[in-house]
Amino acid sequence: MTTAYVNWGESRVKLTWEKNSLLPQRDLITSVHGFCFFDDQLLLIDLYDRGWDFPGGHIDPGETAEECFKREAFEEGYVEGECELIGYIIVDHTENPQWTESSPYPKIGFQVFYKMNITKLHPFQGQYESTKRIFVDPEEVSSYYPNWHSIYQEIIENAKKCRPS
Repeated sequence: MTTAYVNWGESRVKLTWEKNSLLPQRDLITSVHGFCFFDDQLLLIDLYDRGWDFPGGHIDPGETAEECFKREAFEEGYVEGECELIGYIIVDHTENPQWTESSPYPKIGFQVFYKMNITKLHPFQGQYESTKRIFVDPEEVSSYYPNWHSIYQEIIENAKKCRPS
């Protein structure tokens, strides 16, 4: 388990990685993300206004966390594949003086992470939130992703070890 403090806008937030094969409480999941691999290369997508990132987003009504991740991976990276839940980041605003009861996120929420082994690579069309995709050596991801930190490093190490069923 790794813990790091990061700056989100004007807020300082405590993040803790929890490797786990069980989902947290549904209404406390704030987003779903994942690392997608194709021939041992990691998918990165260039998102509007954010730069290089990995697929992820918010759960739609009636959607499971895994369905959300598969949808986001397709919409942003035009890929499909086999997924496995690898864990979640506990997003803790307890020490964040900017957080209030009217904040859009819970005081303690969860960002769920999956690993996807890509089985189908569709032609990239850029119709949703991304402008392009690339595949990079996972060891070089920090040179593309400007906000890479120790939590993401631990998640990717866990992702490289697991094999989707």
